[in-house]
Amino acid sequence: MAIVLVITRVTMLPIFLMLLFTFPPSVLSFTFMQLPLPSPAMGPESYAFYRGEGPYTGVADGRTLKYTGPNDGFLDYAYNTPNRSKAVCDGNTNPSLGPTCGRPLGIGFLLRTGELYIADAYLGLVVVGTNGRLARPLVNSAEGQTFRLPDGLDIDQLRRQVYFTDASAVFSLSEIPLAVAANDATGRLLRYDIETNTTTVLLRNLSGPAGVVLAPDCRFVLVTEYIAKRVQKYWLTGPRANTSEVLVTFQGMPDNIKRTPAGDYYWVAVSIPMPNAVTQPTAVRIDGFGRILTSFSLSDQYYNKTISEVQEYGPALYIGSMDTDFVGKYYF
Repeated sequence: MAIVLVITRVTMLPIFLMLLFTFPPSVLSFTFMQLPLPSPAMGPESYAFYRGEGPYTGVADGRTLKYTGPNDGFLDYAYNTPNRSKAVCDGNTNPSLGPTCGRPLGIGFLLRTGELYIADAYLGLVVVGTNGRLARPLVNSAEGQTFRLPDGLDIDQLRRQVYFTDASAVFSLSEIPLAVAANDATGRLLRYDIETNTTTVLLRNLSGPAGVVLAPDCRFVLVTEYIAKRVQKYWLTGPRANTSEVLVTFQGMPDNIKRTPAGDYYWVAVSIPMPNAVTQPTAVRIDGFGRILTSFSLSDQYYNKTISEVQEYGPALYIGSMDTDFVGKYYF
């Protein structure tokens, strides 16, 4: 499978009144590479890596794919329901087939076992064994309320706990525009304990909770609110345990949030509405205090499309989008 290579310059466009830091001039030039998905797959929403391999990503037709290199590109790795038929589902983008085909969104590996945990928009939280293939269902409800839109995911590797979001109690994946119009605030932040097979609701009444990420020391967890255009910090330990606060508010809608490899900063994928119904996809880097360190537009590469994730891995940023047929990769 051929790799499409595009050399471009990313123009640094500040989107907030003040930026405390920016990238030095030496990194303003990016090498941008498109890693094509197998046609006609669409929508690499989130990424995971394991032992130097990947990215792994879920796509709109229900598959989780693994990138194996420039020769073979992405290959099938897993699927989330035994009812899935390749003849019916491969390449499908019809939301009515979601319960049949599945739709993996947030994904992450439990590093000690190599198991892949997946937040499926229709099927709930599932887990894939070390050899891929069919996932095993774990949980699809909490406190008597069925999940409507499982979305983001992160894992506490030491305690073997999965933090994830259910973006709405009312609206499904295909109904996100309706959720935004209604200013929906029925989402939840949850924690699944792998050892005890129990689920705890940590936060309620969230406005489109999307991405979730743990602090390096797991003292707190950050959760983005897509509709409310902000990030909340929920304290897990210390004197403020079990309380939350608004960390930062954006001009646009934040989706996934990912910790840098060094663990000191967080990348947020933000889609900013502009005049004339134009969307500006934007990568934003913040710290644990909510200070905006870096912000730049990805419009040259993604045009009017929204982005779902900015994840730093090795020397590159991996960009997710529900609207593309490729994985965006920047060497910087």
